[in-house]
Amino acid sequence: MRRLSLRTRLFLLLILPLVAVATAASFARYQSANELSQELYDNTLLVVALTISRDVVISEGDMLTEQLLDELTAALGDPVYYRITGPGGRFVTGYSDPPDLPENSLIEGGAPVFFDSVSLGRPVRAVVLREFISEPQFGGWVTVEVWQTVSQRLALSRTLVTQSIFLLGSVILTAALILWFGIQLGLKPLLDLRDAIGQRSADDLRPIRRWVPPELRPLVQTSNSLFDRLAAAFALRDAFISDAAHQMRNPVAAIQSQAEAAISAPSETDLRARVVDLAETARATSRLTSQLLSLERVRGRSLKILVQPVDLVALVRDKVRPFAEGQLRRDVDVAFTVTGEPRPIDCDPVLVEEMVSNLLDNAAKYGLRPGGQLDVTVAFDPHRVKMRFADDGPGVPAELAERVFDRFFRLDDSQPLGCGLGLAIVKDVVNAHAGEVFCIPQPAGVLFEVVFHR
Repeated sequence: MRRLSLRTRLFLLLILPLVAVATAASFARYQSANELSQELYDNTLLVVALTISRDVVISEGDMLTEQLLDELTAALGDPVYYRITGPGGRFVTGYSDPPDLPENSLIEGGAPVFFDSVSLGRPVRAVVLREFISEPQFGGWVTVEVWQTVSQRLALSRTLVTQSIFLLGSVILTAALILWFGIQLGLKPLLDLRDAIGQRSADDLRPIRRWVPPELRPLVQTSNSLFDRLAAAFALRDAFISDAAHQMRNPVAAIQSQAEAAISAPSETDLRARVVDLAETARATSRLTSQLLSLERVRGRSLKILVQPVDLVALVRDKVRPFAEGQLRRDVDVAFTVTGEPRPIDCDPVLVEEMVSNLLDNAAKYGLRPGGQLDVTVAFDPHRVKMRFADDGPGVPAELAERVFDRFFRLDDSQPLGCGLGLAIVKDVVNAHAGEVFCIPQPAGVLFEVVFHR
């Protein structure tokens, strides 16, 4: 049933139990019909045996009249045969070839014994009855044997079963029609919902507002939630495409222009100078591309799947150590401090590494001068963790402290070192972890503080 339609599945799930019940009822009805037919005909056969016994006694052992036998046959529908045996097993009247009694049959006086047998190649039903008769000629125990073919009782059973099957079949057919049209009517809201969604365009992600039965409301709510997530994802995609197109247009044009200028350089000296400019522009374009991809990766990751306990001290130390080694050549002092009781923090390690890398890169580009200092601190409080990056560089004006986290914002557009995305990536990472990030201007330099509420 896995590949069947919902309509067919519901129909089969409802109709098959009814068919099973009808089949069981038909079998039970067949058994009951057989028992009823057996009981009716056995009682009739017993009455016939008693009637024959009385008639033979009254006629002093004569055969039954043809008229009586014909009347019995007409009443019962099957020929009736009999045999009467007097005391001592003396044959009195009737037919000489009665059906054989079953083995170990015990015939007691006054109690009829019924059994199935075969007579002259035909199945028969027989009764044997012993009676004590106080009469001069038949004084003593008289055995009356009566048997009859079973075609009419079988016909009666078949008639009862056929009527039962016809009746139950009519009920099942009626139920099937009612179920089919009921399912059609019951599924109409779902089909209407399908048609309404099918008529939407690929860009139409509005929530579904139409009425649906209570059973379908969780499905509609889930669909609306999916539409909201898709709309947000498409908005991020469009924003990324727009930002990339806007920011890459000028660097690509500059690379093309500088490459053409290098081709037309009048001398080797001019060629080298123009190639140097071309290489610098290519590096800047590469940084911009990397930052754009990093920003998109931050927005596209699902923290529900990727969050895990992380040793934040080891993570930050692994990022600060190579950075400090590189800054030694500029005579920059980088310090790393841990306060409080360290503990694992639930976060996405890839995103946090990206955040730390961008904070260090921002300090290297804008905050650290030869002979300067950068203090990196990880402070553990009972309910939160703080990461501080404090430098002694030029600093940030207080009125621009919030804007430094905007995409493509730079304090000095004339600086070719950055592209204005590093701190935007930091803010997106912090927001993804439900944290906070602050830019705090200092008398000498600036402090970036990241707070994770863990």
